[in-house]
Amino acid sequence: MTEIRFLHIADLHLDSPFKGISSIPQSKWNDIRESTFNAFTNIVEYALENKPDFVLIVGDIYDGENRSLRAQHLFQKGMEALQSEGIPVFICYGNHDHLSGNWVRFQLPDNVQEFGGDVETKTLDIKGQKVNISGFSYKERHVLEGMHTYYPTANGQHIHIGMLHGSVEGNVEHDVYAPFQKNNLIAKGYDYWALGHIHKRQTLHDDPPIVYPGNTQSRHRNEKGLKGFYDVTLTKHNAMLRFIPSSAFLYDVVEVSCEGIVHANELIKHIELTLDHYRKTNGNALIELILTDITEETNELIQGSSKEEWLFLLQENLEMDSPFIIVKDLHITHPNKDRRELNMLLDIMKEWDSSDWKHVLKDLYRHPKGSRYLPTIDELFLNETLQEAEHLLSKVVTKVDKQ
Repeated sequence: MTEIRFLHIADLHLDSPFKGISSIPQSKWNDIRESTFNAFTNIVEYALENKPDFVLIVGDIYDGENRSLRAQHLFQKGMEALQSEGIPVFICYGNHDHLSGNWVRFQLPDNVQEFGGDVETKTLDIKGQKVNISGFSYKERHVLEGMHTYYPTANGQHIHIGMLHGSVEGNVEHDVYAPFQKNNLIAKGYDYWALGHIHKRQTLHDDPPIVYPGNTQSRHRNEKGLKGFYDVTLTKHNAMLRFIPSSAFLYDVVEVSCEGIVHANELIKHIELTLDHYRKTNGNALIELILTDITEETNELIQGSSKEEWLFLLQENLEMDSPFIIVKDLHITHPNKDRRELNMLLDIMKEWDSSDWKHVLKDLYRHPKGSRYLPTIDELFLNETLQEAEHLLSKVVTKVDKQ
């Protein structure tokens, strides 16, 4: 049975401005600023070395609808490199780089096929195996219609792949565009659904695979961990997915235990050893540092200087290291006494019924403009709110700041 191999990539967000990232040493800012470009270069180099049958890029190639000149030029060069090895590329544009934007036009090389604003199916032949690929590009930024309804049903004889930049209907973690339900996609009879738009890597269904590869480079604190794409080997009856990291750096959280530490030099040395081990394992990283096992004595030590002084000292000591580690922020956990008080608060909340919640939230729900956006206070609301409260209270930290 004929196997095909392709790369499933989404959400490059080339030329992302990295808004909201502060406390970065000036000497390292360029490394952060260039990271989406470097991640793309890593992808192209992987494709050139491993020579897949084709490449899928499922939306948000560019971070903005006006597609910066530099980002387009870099993408053009990457596509030309793939053309030199005879690797076809299929791309669709998403909500960030929709077709209604205003940008300087580049003519992509002949190996690149772009999907238009309506769902269409493109075909290629790989080792005698016919492959159909269906997809569309966003005509404008907000596509609220369930575009899956326009995708053709597979005939079952050929391999059929769907490219869809969108999200599950009802998703509360991300803007919902081109909404679908999992069963909507399964019903099409496709062999693989290549999704984009959600930046968290996840598989919604195994057979057939319905897959988000996540974005290719972390850009803020909500995009922690490894980022990359999938190298997929596919037949009519089997799929094998291999995740390939592409990040120029990781955005991550590192915990450091302060048990037994009473002097500043001990703390600094302990942090440096922990981060050195992290560097050797993970490479470049932008880190939020969480200090745990804090005693009153350790807390007094840390509060003896401002957070800015601690960060400056740590960054200065790490500045010349390679791979680089940047400590973006510093937190300490609540002392045990405060944690007990928070747990008591959570226990009280668990005793509340809907009438208690309505009383506590009455001012919010009476707001003339905001109230229409709030959910109904029902059993689902109570369960979800308690779960979120429990999660937040378990993770709560106090930022180090001089009082």
